[in-house]
Amino acid sequence: MYKILKKPFFGRFMVKWQNPLPLEQQSEWQRLQTRSKSGGIISALFAKALTEKAKATIVLGHPMGKEAKGYFIKNGYTDLLRKNGYNTLVFDINGFGESTHGNFSYFEDIVAIGIKACELTPDLPIGYFGISLGGQWATIAFADATHKYDFAIIESAATSLPEFWIHFPVAYKVLMVLNFFLPQYKRKINMQERIKDAKRLKSMQLIYAMNDDWTPVSMGKVFEKNSPVPTNLWTVKNAKHANIMKSEHKTEYEEKIIQYFNSQTEG
Repeated sequence: MYKILKKPFFGRFMVKWQNPLPLEQQSEWQRLQTRSKSGGIISALFAKALTEKAKATIVLGHPMGKEAKGYFIKNGYTDLLRKNGYNTLVFDINGFGESTHGNFSYFEDIVAIGIKACELTPDLPIGYFGISLGGQWATIAFADATHKYDFAIIESAATSLPEFWIHFPVAYKVLMVLNFFLPQYKRKINMQERIKDAKRLKSMQLIYAMNDDWTPVSMGKVFEKNSPVPTNLWTVKNAKHANIMKSEHKTEYEEKIIQYFNSQTEG
């Protein structure tokens, strides 16, 4: 049933996943699965830092797209983090990539994979880096008392589902119907309100692009205002939604990512 309900939103992205890693590199990655309270079985790949000692394990939550967890591998995020001393754990949100379908509570997947990361590396801090889809649902996951994240980067995240899906008329109409019949659940997944209940996090870094019409900087300002933990908003001038790594700001963006994670794990 959930697979059918998801089609107006994610139908074109729910395809067979293809690993972007060359065969000779796939052996560096450990395949993992964990069960989420969403009902989905979450598939993930874990790779150790390329340095002698790891500083932390970073869980990466992908934006909406066919690449799913492969987004971070294909676009150089995992290479960047591993070279700078971070284990990386990429995962597929339920219904995407290799993960089975669960319900719409994607925040449960983020909680579940964080617990798995803690089991894998119990002596290391656990960081989170979520972009768009993987970022907005993390703001709800952080309100869960069982989540294991110590710090996080949230990029290009919408402050509510209607504000994002209004750009997609069919999906927006379906969302309005669901909200009408499920008012309590609508309140439960109100990102800009639930971020006020964030627990455990020591800090949060927000990243937005100034010309992003889907998730404008004003949304980042709302999260910054509502966050109960030390939170900083950093912006770039020109980048497509969820594509700062491919923009003219790539170098400073990479530096910002590493600078933030280093500030949370060093000295």
